[in-house]
Parts: sequence; C-alpha cells; structure tokens
Amino acid sequence: FTIGIEDDAQLMARNAQLASEYPLLKIKLDDEQPIARLKAVRLARPDARLIVDANQAWDFDQLKSLMPDLLSLGIEMIEQPLPRGKDSELETYDSPILLSADESCVDRCDLPMLVKRYRMINIKLDKTGGLTEALLLAKQAKRLGLKLMVGNMGGTSLSIAPAMIVARLCELVDL
Repeated sequence: FTIGIEDDAQLMARNAQLASEYPLLKIKLDDEQPIARLKAVRLARPDARLIVDANQAWDFDQLKSLMPDLLSLGIEMIEQPLPRGKDSELETYDSPILLSADESCVDRCDLPMLVKRYRMINIKLDKTGGLTEALLLAKQAKRLGLKLMVGNMGGTSLSIAPAMIVARLCELVDL
C-alpha cells in the first residue's frame, strides 16, 4: 500500500495507521523532511515493512547522509533515489539498503547501465511499451541477478491487468 507524500508528517502517520491491514508500506518522499516523515510513519506502524520511493528527489550526498537514519528505521528498499541520468555515482556505492531503479529503467537497453547501479528494477508496462518487452526485460534482468518489482503509472484495472503476468516473476508488486 502506498502512503502519499504530505507536507504534514503526522498526516502521513495517520494514513499509515489507516492502512493497518497492509504489512508492506511504500512511502513516497521528496527532499523535504524525509526522516521526520519516516519516523512518524514508523512510530504509527512499528509492525510494517517499509520501502521508500524518493521519486528522483535526492542527490548522492543526501542519499549517503540519510543512510544511517534509513537503516535505523528499518527501510528495506529505496526506489529511484537519484534522478535518471544523474545516478552514475551509484556505480561505486555499496548501499546497505537495496536500491531499485524506476525512472532509470525503461527497457532492456538500460540494463547494462542499471546492473552497475541498482540491485532491483521496477518494471512498468507503460514504460516498456507493453507486456512483451516487459517479460523480455524481466527475463534478462533475472539472468543478470537483478531483483524485480512491477508497478504501474495509473490507469484502469483493464490496462493494469497484464502486469499481473509480470508480477508472478517479481519480489515486490505495486499495482
């Protein structure tokens, strides 16, 4: 379940409490008060597994400076911490938390670069151009040792339904 970004950390905490039936929460963040927001959510949901979607909002120095707090809060994965095209510094960074590419992963052409920077990719049919490329991307990414997540960019249940085929290959499903 996704907890959307809010100016008020307590509102995010309340939203996390309202999602009490969901054991895994994806927390949307930007570069404003990420730790305060996460602390509020963690306090509201000490039982939940937490992953973060930074939406390309951080730079490399911010990622490194946030890491100790992210670790202490039990964050399991960070999705797209750095902007697409500005994530080359990840090639020499051994992140203690799983990093996942989202906007940096469009199709199979991105894999040679991604395998050096991330340990997971988020596959979206909207980005790949459809189910065929998404399945080929998943297969090649698995061969390269990357973990998989499937997501979507909005749309009707009919447009999202084919992603369920990709979901059976994935460690995380965000549909």
